[in-house]
Parts: sequence; structure tokens; C-alpha cells
Amino acid sequence: MKYSAFDCLRIEHQGPVGWLINNRPEQLNAMSAHMRDEFAIAWRELDADPDVRVIVHTGEGRAFQTGVDVTEIATDGQGMERYRDSVERWDLHFTAWHQQVWKPVITAVNGICAGGGFHWIADADIVIAASDAQFFDPHVSVGQVVAIEAIGLIRKMPFEAVMRMAMVGRHERISAPRALELGMISQVVDPPDNLRAEAQALAETISKNSPAAMAATKRALWNALEVGLTDACRAGAEELASMWGHPDQEEGPQAFAEKRDPVWSIRHAALPAGSNSPRSRKT
Repeated sequence: MKYSAFDCLRIEHQGPVGWLINNRPEQLNAMSAHMRDEFAIAWRELDADPDVRVIVHTGEGRAFQTGVDVTEIATDGQGMERYRDSVERWDLHFTAWHQQVWKPVITAVNGICAGGGFHWIADADIVIAASDAQFFDPHVSVGQVVAIEAIGLIRKMPFEAVMRMAMVGRHERISAPRALELGMISQVVDPPDNLRAEAQALAETISKNSPAAMAATKRALWNALEVGLTDACRAGAEELASMWGHPDQEEGPQAFAEKRDPVWSIRHAALPAGSNSPRSRKT
């Protein structure tokens, strides 16, 4: 598949794994308006590539991501207005979750993750981090509100830990081992130089599973965060039933019985009747 040419991002393809790499290292991968626009395209293209089973998102240089490019907002005369408009209209497109990407997404945090960088922590399916990674949210330290990213994080972390990070601002940093204790991430990679290799290995392991089953599973579990228990279980049952009759449902047991690797179909499972997609954060 031919990808678009990007200025602020880089896409790489390694076997069944598609890599999305933040590529503004001199700006600590802060998100400019142009980068924000590129994210919207890059996620969709990776999701559409049939050769990509799993997506890994990381950063180039000494930071994963440090939020919105504050310098641009302060100096270009229009950056803040564009950002304000997208937030007020709830028209966000820079994470996989915003773009309704149903392939598994791993965020691999290298170095600093600050402020708006937590969007990709909250919205990933799996997060791993290098042992020297550091996490902090400086919003209140520069007169800004902590909201969307932290609201996503309280689904996976203790409320008080998120609140402490939000209130302390830039004056305290969370280490990778502490982030693991708090449930922000699921793995610490040491030494840090092994981060990409570990992410690739994890992604390749995940890629061995049925793409259609993983997509339906992801929809079911993310949807469960949006609704009550009974509604979530009913929606999950619909996703379960959507795989019945799919080629992978027969191929999986057959491959197991024959002691061979399964050959998965590229066909997606049918979406549950009466629904184009599970309830999204976008309304």
C-alpha cells in the first residue's frame, strides 16, 4: 500500500506491524496543527492497509510526545483558534480511538510524555515504556485545564493518582516503574534501547491472532467503557455472535487440530445488526 507523504510523522512497515512514529524530535514531538492533520490521515491509512495487523506508535528522539506545540499557538496567530474550534466542536482526529481504528494499537513510550501526550496513553489498547520514560502533566502550571486526557486515564488508573498528577503539574514526574504500579502502562523495558524491539515482538505475537476476532473484541471492550454493565454485556454478545459463520471461526480450531499456524481471513466480521459501530467518544 502506498502511504501519503508526511512531514511530522513517519510510517514504517515491519512484517505484520505498522509503525507510526512522531517525527519532530527537535520540538520534543510537540503537536503542531500540521502534525494534527497528518495524524488523522496516518491512522486511517494504517487501518486500511491489509498487510498491517498491529500498529505501534512511538516517538523519535528523547521524547514520545509533549502535547500541543505551545510556541506555535503563541506565535502563528491562528493555531489557538484552530485548536479551540476543534475542541469546542468535539472534532478530534489525532488518536487511533478518535479515528475508530479497530486494529490493536500499542503505544511505546520513549523518554518524556507530557501534557497532551497522555491522549495516546489513554486511547491505546496496550502501553509499554522504556525504563527511563517520565510522565507529567504541566497543564495547570501554564494556566491550562487538565481534562480530556485525564478523563481517559481514570478508566485505567486510580482516580487519586490521576488527580495528583493533574494538580501537581510540572513539579513532579512519574517514573516508568511507578507508572507500571499505577496501571498506566503494562510493561517497563530495560535497557531503554530495547523498546522498539520489545514493541515489535509484542506486536508480532498479537498479530498471530484472528484480525476479525481482535477487531470485534476491541469494539466490545471499548464499548463497555461507554455504557452500563448490562448494556455492555449485550453489546459484547452481539460482537461475539458477529464472528459466527466467519471463516476464522472454522480455521482456528482446524489449525489447532492439525498443529499448524492458522491462515486468517482478511474479511472483517459483520458489525452487529442495527449498528454501524459501537458508541464512540465522538458524538
